[in-house]
Amino acid sequence: MTLTANWSYPTAIKFGNGRIAELGDACKQAGITNPLLVTDRGLARLPVCESTRDLMQNQSLGQAMFCDVDPNPSEENLEAGVDIFRTGNHDGVIAFGGGSGLDLGKMIAFMSGQTRPVWDFEDIGDWWTRANPDTIAPIIAVPTTAGTGSEVGRASVITNTKTAEKKIIFHPKVLPTVVICDPELTTGMPPAITAGTGLDAFAHCVEAFSSPHYHPMSQGIALEGMRLVIEYLPRAYQDGNDLEARAQMMSAAMMGATAFQKGLGAIHALSHPIGAMHHTHHGTTNAVCMPAVLQLNRPEIAARFDQAVGYLGIDGGFNGFCAFVDTFNKNLGIPDKLSELGVSSPDMDRLVEQALADPSCGGNPVELNTDNVRELFKQVL
Repeated sequence: MTLTANWSYPTAIKFGNGRIAELGDACKQAGITNPLLVTDRGLARLPVCESTRDLMQNQSLGQAMFCDVDPNPSEENLEAGVDIFRTGNHDGVIAFGGGSGLDLGKMIAFMSGQTRPVWDFEDIGDWWTRANPDTIAPIIAVPTTAGTGSEVGRASVITNTKTAEKKIIFHPKVLPTVVICDPELTTGMPPAITAGTGLDAFAHCVEAFSSPHYHPMSQGIALEGMRLVIEYLPRAYQDGNDLEARAQMMSAAMMGATAFQKGLGAIHALSHPIGAMHHTHHGTTNAVCMPAVLQLNRPEIAARFDQAVGYLGIDGGFNGFCAFVDTFNKNLGIPDKLSELGVSSPDMDRLVEQALADPSCGGNPVELNTDNVRELFKQVL
């Protein structure tokens, strides 16, 4: 381990019940006068979105909305959204919803003034410097789930429909100017989505905690994030109107996304190609993959989890943690295998190739190769 690193931490967050009412103030703070609200199709039809658009109207922000967003947002969604943004002469984006709405909203703001294709800004080396930073529109992020933590992230995941690959697009100015985290907006999530998104936050924390890179701040945040998910996700799953549990899960989601500056790993390296090719729910896919990845990484992470489990309220060291994960998944309705999520006749060679090309590989504590990745896929499929 080298004690040399570059660190950066997130943005202004308005956290608390009812704080969606401050949307107008947030737009003013970001310099937005004509926003485009970006969300997904399902959320666009729900009262929580309708009331937010009414709030926009009452605060002289209009009601413009783009909702042609797939569960795994694609470059086709992005092109359509940028066209609407430019046609409407919008000067900022309100990214509203779960990971798909947040990720696409951020990318619409990012690409609204760029001249190069989005794939030129993939999170590889210094490719982000190719972008013109002066044309990136400001972003207000309003999460309505507690999972991805995209509201405090500098990147988005976009699916290339031509190659069926998920790509991470990065730029520092994709970080939203203001985040409004209002737990009341999450009470409408059904139990299965509560579980899947919550376990996405858990996977972020587990992988960040496991990563070999040096980032002690992220290490501490990841540990506390795990504790919050362990304590509060079952409550949110059992009672969707438990506002304390919803609030703590929103905190855990942001903590996971902050912590994974330290790195992700094999869970996400497997999950990204599975989601791109088979359109599975990302967080649920992560949860299915976690037990096998924990066992792969055992030689490198057992000692640190032996130290951590007492704080997490788990007995038995690393073995106890692994047993807990199995039971946690089962109690939250997570299947044992990806076949139960509809993954059938997978192209194993292509999955392995794409997993090894995924940037998440760099944070896995055990070096990934064709053999161990193929074995992981066999176990989870």
